[in-house]
Amino acid sequence: MSQKLKKPRNPNTYTPKERNMYLLGMVGQNMIYNIINTGLVFYLNNIIFIPQWATGIIFTVARVWDAINDPMMGTICDHTRSKWGKCKPYLMFVPGVVMITTILTFVNIQYTDATTPTGQTLMIAWAGIAYILWGMSYTAGDIPLWGVTALMTDDEKHRASLLSLARIAAGLGGALVLLTIVPISQELGKALATSVGNVSTANQYGFIIVGVVLTIISTLLFQCAGAVKERVPQSERHYSLKENFQVMWRNKPFRKILVSAVLRSPFQLLTLVAMNLLSYYFGNFGRDSYIVQMIFLGGAIFGGQFIAMAFAPALAAKYEKKRLFNVSNVISGIPFALIFVVYLMAPQSLDNWGWMFVLFVLFLLAGAGTGVVNVLQSVMIADCIDYEEYTTGVRPDGVFFSGQSFATKLGGGVSAILQSVVFTIVGFSDEVIKQVNEMLTANPSMTFKADYAEYAAAMFFLVSIPPAIGCLLSIIPTWKYPLTNKEHAKILEFLRVRRIVAKEKGIDVGKVTEAEVIETAEKSGINLEPVSEDLASVTARARIY
Repeated sequence: MSQKLKKPRNPNTYTPKERNMYLLGMVGQNMIYNIINTGLVFYLNNIIFIPQWATGIIFTVARVWDAINDPMMGTICDHTRSKWGKCKPYLMFVPGVVMITTILTFVNIQYTDATTPTGQTLMIAWAGIAYILWGMSYTAGDIPLWGVTALMTDDEKHRASLLSLARIAAGLGGALVLLTIVPISQELGKALATSVGNVSTANQYGFIIVGVVLTIISTLLFQCAGAVKERVPQSERHYSLKENFQVMWRNKPFRKILVSAVLRSPFQLLTLVAMNLLSYYFGNFGRDSYIVQMIFLGGAIFGGQFIAMAFAPALAAKYEKKRLFNVSNVISGIPFALIFVVYLMAPQSLDNWGWMFVLFVLFLLAGAGTGVVNVLQSVMIADCIDYEEYTTGVRPDGVFFSGQSFATKLGGGVSAILQSVVFTIVGFSDEVIKQVNEMLTANPSMTFKADYAEYAAAMFFLVSIPPAIGCLLSIIPTWKYPLTNKEHAKILEFLRVRRIVAKEKGIDVGKVTEAEVIETAEKSGINLEPVSEDLASVTARARIY
């Protein structure tokens, strides 16, 4: 080459319009996720009174299928070659399918007496089949939505910034659903009760209407993500499904991140049980006004997350990602554990504003820790994709982000199982929930926190102890995480030179040899420092080059 290679002043990256459209899509997609993860479980257990054990089985079966389905979709995505790229086609065409399957989960078969064995069995079957169909369609959009972030830019700072904003957008989508779906559906149920003539049926109609409206709005936002453009060149080589399973486990940094995410999964109980906690403990199932408490506590957890997510890229650039990831998990785990301690100290007066302030601080700290972890998890997965491209010449964006999708949905499944087990143990299920709803509605003198103390204790336990244990366990796999910031910077420089060589020679990036990269770098005066052999062994690289 006649000229020395220099880092471009204008990196190959997304435009502000693409970034904004992507973030709108992320808001919509996560609204849909939380309509299901937060709203559906509440709807199944507390509105149409499907037994807690049945919900646990449904989510367990769905999670087992997802263990296969997610890598399958990641493989399909990585094999896709179109004029739009490999992720964008799914962002253009999948949202409408997700909308239909989301609505189907709520429009359950209605029976005059759903408590009969036949009626209840058919309702459970509908719920299970609809939920599995939703999971498959959601995966087809979720993996490309996260995977495309590694294709929109080859600049590390821009990618970290985009992933940070994506996590904020995802949290915003979750907050919008958490603050609207149950309160609005309950108010609508009250308005419909007179004309319907049955409180339970009115609540069901109210939930269906609100769920359908939110799903349509979410889908319109999700569709915006189809406006992105893929810029990072892709090798024509790709892995088979069997090879992808092997690669996901063989890639040591990714394996540690994935195991850590699975261990941390109980933290999703916070959003899952929040509807029960706010609706019953603070709101007496909609009888009293609890919007202020909801905004106060919801503002703490989401506010902590959003603030931390905004600063996460700067922190990741200044401090070692591994250390920051582990410290943030500890910062989350301790306040999570203290939530139940606070409940035990003041079991009858947590809606007192003094104790509410204590809860505010604990939720704020827990939210801040999880916010940093969420951003770093996505950033570190993207780093692992760079590492895999460096060692093998193949860039498995779809497959590796399918691991994140799997861990997220597994977290929802584990959380649903834990909730169903604990609520079943204390007896808070199907007919009992129906009776509690009717008693709280009919008897103004009753309060949930006083008259149903064992159920309240179960709720506070679920949002405290399992999430705390999960956060602390999650640092075990990443304690010796091998892909340091310095080593990743070396990998990025190697990849940058290789892509330039491929463009100059007019060949597939996967066909550029290591010797050609090193030779080009030496002629151009670029110092390609060797990557640690702990990360990239000569044997592993020789397999491709």
